[in-house]
Order: sequence, then structure tokens, then C-alpha cells
Amino acid sequence: MLGAIIGDIAGSRFEFDRGDKSRDFEFFTSECEITDDTVMTIAVAEALMDAGLDSGEDKIKEELIASMKKWGKKYPGAGYGGRFRGWVLSDDPKPYGSYGNGSAMRVSPAGWLYETMDRTREVARWTAEITHNHPEGVKGAESLAAAIFLARNGKTKEEIRSYIETEFGYDLSRTLDEIRPTYHHVEDCMRTLPEAFECFLEADSYENTIRNVMYIGGDTDTLAAIAGALAEAFFGIPLVISSYAVRFIPDEIMDVYRRFNEVRQPGKS
Repeated sequence: MLGAIIGDIAGSRFEFDRGDKSRDFEFFTSECEITDDTVMTIAVAEALMDAGLDSGEDKIKEELIASMKKWGKKYPGAGYGGRFRGWVLSDDPKPYGSYGNGSAMRVSPAGWLYETMDRTREVARWTAEITHNHPEGVKGAESLAAAIFLARNGKTKEEIRSYIETEFGYDLSRTLDEIRPTYHHVEDCMRTLPEAFECFLEADSYENTIRNVMYIGGDTDTLAAIAGALAEAFFGIPLVISSYAVRFIPDEIMDVYRRFNEVRQPGKS
């Protein structure tokens, strides 16, 4: 989960096509900050822990709605989309058919908490359905959680690639050099997940995964949150990066992360 948060922070200053599509950039600057990607990732983590790991759909969705509304109101200026902002403020929030990449940027906790792939995908689906109940929105969340589950359980990149292509139908045949020339800021799962997976697949470390994101550009905070979440599970995060990143993370968010670290299932840290 910390991999998603760090990706969000590093990518925050380049979103909306503000970067120059280069791998050569300063990882953290005074312009970096957490965005809605971090806030909602923490909201999901807290909800899943509060619900209990063996809870059913109704209980988990109840906790997710309450937690996401609570954290959304705590950080009202974090950069939410218009429909999600309305959902947070609604007295009776309902799913609104979104296929935006918000379902995937917040799902990483589900990739760490459960002992089986079936349970991981089931809970990931529920985290999406409360807002992003379009099939593509659900697929975005499920695919990332599944990839994290595979990575933390020692699967190879090729095994992860094969699973994602077979189970979710994403085209992972394009290289970053092929993606980069025409890629731009988009916010749907269909044009975010394949690119995020490729940023991971062509990397040899957590840091290089994030640098690959800035190389292709686009919705860089969300793209880096997604790719970074998977890279953490596969590579781990260098201490020099994680120890510096905490300077940007509010204490109340770090408190949830520390609790999450105590209850998550075994795997690479």
C-alpha cells in the first residue's frame, strides 16, 4: 500500500500533462503532495480492517462507504472528480456507473489482506462497486489486486503478465516506447491499467517503475499509484525512498498505514 502512496506523491506534480516525459527527474520536491489517490487508498485500508477479514459483502460495503465519505470530507481539496465529490457529500450515496481509474488507484490494500486469489478478487470487486460499478471499473480494481496478490506470493513477471492478459483481457503487448508518443492524460481504466502494468513489467526496481510512469506521462499520480502498488509487492521499496516519503504523509494517514502493516498477509514488504 505504501507503494501506491509514494507513487501518488512522486507523480502529483506532473499530472495533467505537466511533465516533459522523462525518466530523469527529482523524485521528491516541495511541489509534491498527497492527492485523492492516497486519501482513498487509506480509506479502503481502514474500511477493510474495520469490517474484519472474514466479513461478507454487505458489511464490507457498509464500512467502505462510511470510511470513504469520512476521509473524503477530511481532505476535501485532494482532487476528486465531480461525480465522486457528489458521492462523498450525498446522504444516500449510490454507484454511478463509472469506469474511471479511481477504482484501481484505491484498491491496493485488498491485494495484501487475503489468503486466496478468489477472496482477493471478490473484495476488490466490492471496493469498486460502491461507486465504479461499470464492468471496466470493476475490472480495473480486480486486475490490480490480483496482480499484487501474485507478486507478493512470488510469481514471476511473465506469470503476472499471463494472468492479467488471460483473466482480464488487457493488451500488454505494447512497449513503453510505443505507448509514449501519443499517450496523454486520461482517467479511464481501459487506458490506465495496461500502461501501468507495462511500467512495472519493464522495470527492474520500485524506483524505475515510477520513473517509467513519468517517461510516458499522462495521469501520473494515479498511474504511479497503480504501478507503484504492484512494484512494492514485487520489488519492495528502498528505505531511502520510503523514509523520505513519510515527510509528505500526514500523521493520521501514517497511523492507518502502520495498523495495516500489522495485519496484512505475509509477503514482500
